[in-house]
Amino acid sequence: MTRLVVALCLIGVCAPALAQDYPTRPIRALTATSAGGTSDVFMRVLGEEVRKRWGQPIVVENRPGGAMNIGGRACADALNDGYTICILPAETLAYNQVLFKQIPYDPAKDFAPITNPFFTTQVMVANAALNVHSLAELAALSKAKPSTLSYTAASIPLIAFMDNWTKETGADIVKVPFRGGAEAVNNVMGGSTPVAFFGLANWLAFIRDGTVNALVVDSKKRSPLLPDVPTLTELGYGGNLTRLYFGIVAPSGTPEPIIHKLRDEFALIGNDPAFRQKRMIDVALEPVFDTPEEFAKFLQEDRAASARIVRESGMEPQ
Repeated sequence: MTRLVVALCLIGVCAPALAQDYPTRPIRALTATSAGGTSDVFMRVLGEEVRKRWGQPIVVENRPGGAMNIGGRACADALNDGYTICILPAETLAYNQVLFKQIPYDPAKDFAPITNPFFTTQVMVANAALNVHSLAELAALSKAKPSTLSYTAASIPLIAFMDNWTKETGADIVKVPFRGGAEAVNNVMGGSTPVAFFGLANWLAFIRDGTVNALVVDSKKRSPLLPDVPTLTELGYGGNLTRLYFGIVAPSGTPEPIIHKLRDEFALIGNDPAFRQKRMIDVALEPVFDTPEEFAKFLQEDRAASARIVRESGMEPQ
């Protein structure tokens, strides 16, 4: 019976009524990351607001692993009746299709875009013991002490930036694989890998107490949390750079009225001043909440940019 209802809805027979009554039971939200990560925490606080307004909870299910492909497959394989949504990272939605020879889903066909709720601000920091306060000072120090400095970064775009920056400036700094936020923070603080480029939320306390120096952020505008720290654009970087985000999608074929009802509700919550400030801006999330159509266009452009960045980096699909 459920499959018949879904089939009818997919051809538009019952979609308006379904959207009007929706939801009548809990909504499942799949993530591609572990509990406690950015997407997990955000979806839980967003879901609590949805529960208050709709009377139905959003139940988060974590599907980490496989370079974030496990969560992607779980989302693609889920029933498209509107009761499964997914919050997936840029890796799942864009980069993995060019980083791997084969992945168990098609990011362009298996997901229905709902909204991109935010971008995550990334910051380059240096252990305060290095006594550098800008990219120029970091480049000068690395050349004065060749092959002694190292850095870690959390994403392909930021690694690509670092590669370009070292070539353009002659900086001598070695890349260390990123093994997770907690380990990277410990390595920066301990001095074994004194430079890092990843999520600002990880660094706020350390920047404020002066144990690390913030050098640059990847956002288009200066972060309200770091108004004195320049952006890459301000420093003249015009190369390839895609932002980090977690997009909310549904399995392909989910009825459009439900897609739009979800997006509109999420946007109402995200535009509430108290939620926006406490749950987003204060933890270095840049609110977006674009429409499904805008998000679909963004994803198309981001996949093309991702392919170009990987190609120019020289990385070969695994």
